[in-house]
Amino acid sequence: MPSPLRDRPGLLIRDPFRYSDLTLIIPPALVQCLRCFDGQQTELDIKEILVRVTGELETGDLATHLIETLSNGGFLENEVFEGIKEDRHRQFAGAPQREAIHAGNSYPSAVQPLRVTLDRYMGGSQNLAQSDGLVGIAAPHVSPEGGWQSYGAAYGMMAPRYKDRTFVVLGTSHYGEPERFGLTRKPFVTPLGESQVDVPLVDWLEQKAAPAIQMEDYCHAIEHSIEFQVLFLQHLYGPGIRILPILCGPYAHSIYLGSKPEADENVSRFLDALGEMNVREAGRLFWVLGIDMAHMGRRYGDSFTARADQDAMVEVTARDRSRLERVATGDAEGFWSLVQEKRDDLKWCGSSVLYTFLRAVPQARGHLLRYEQWNIDDQSVVSFGGIAFSNGGK
Repeated sequence: MPSPLRDRPGLLIRDPFRYSDLTLIIPPALVQCLRCFDGQQTELDIKEILVRVTGELETGDLATHLIETLSNGGFLENEVFEGIKEDRHRQFAGAPQREAIHAGNSYPSAVQPLRVTLDRYMGGSQNLAQSDGLVGIAAPHVSPEGGWQSYGAAYGMMAPRYKDRTFVVLGTSHYGEPERFGLTRKPFVTPLGESQVDVPLVDWLEQKAAPAIQMEDYCHAIEHSIEFQVLFLQHLYGPGIRILPILCGPYAHSIYLGSKPEADENVSRFLDALGEMNVREAGRLFWVLGIDMAHMGRRYGDSFTARADQDAMVEVTARDRSRLERVATGDAEGFWSLVQEKRDDLKWCGSSVLYTFLRAVPQARGHLLRYEQWNIDDQSVVSFGGIAFSNGGK
């Protein structure tokens, strides 16, 4: 992304997988050189660009420095990167817990300030009067500070009696493999304490749908979509909540080929297993979805600047609500047909999660509690909301 530092213009590069801990800023004169790192061009091509950009004939040291900086930092696809990646995966696989990687950045890392912050987000008493028959909720996974009103609307529906349920937390896998599902047996740790994982259910799902599952998926180590939900659940029910954390990869093949997600054998197998689990464990589960909706503006590859609730985003609101109307009636196929329009030009972050839930819990009927758009930067907007799911008796 463009460098946010006025005194250091250029292109900011960081690794969303966190294999590399470094953040690099490539000066404007060197940005063109990045096109040479395509596996086809050579250092001579980089030098040619530098001669043209700088007007200097002696550019060998600058080219070497750029190559070594990217390589040593783990930003080139080579032996250095493969070693870093393998080491990170090994560390996560061997760790006893899933650590709170976003504490201190997306929310306070100290317990007392965190509780004060979460109390503010929740905004007072819970909406217990409307919680009868609740089978699940959907909350955002955007930064809690940006989406706190939608978080509060969703989690405000949850009654004390749900405390002993297993919370099936379906999170968007931003970096996971398409048509795959990431599971882990590691308890999630936040500043509030350590959760429990319903390991027997993890084992059962692995037995029923192993080819569809990435077990001890490294994406769990870096994802925020489940971590934020665990945080709110612990705030309501105490640190020792019991969870079943599932990351849902995108249904990319379905969107681009125009088929149903179940046309993929792995997706079909996993959805069948989740549906069977929902029936078998009736009354013992509570579903929590961590989803955002549209991603519009320059940050997300659009040619226009997006402003919340203005101009192009007014049409996005109407299209978002059309999809949510299908969710409200439990119409999984109708919802997915709208997602497939224009190959999901709205770039919904959570469509696979919603579809997975609607297929696994076909009796669920959604009620939109709140809908919002938020400028994540001055050129880009994310939409999200809070949804309550009740048993519609289907």
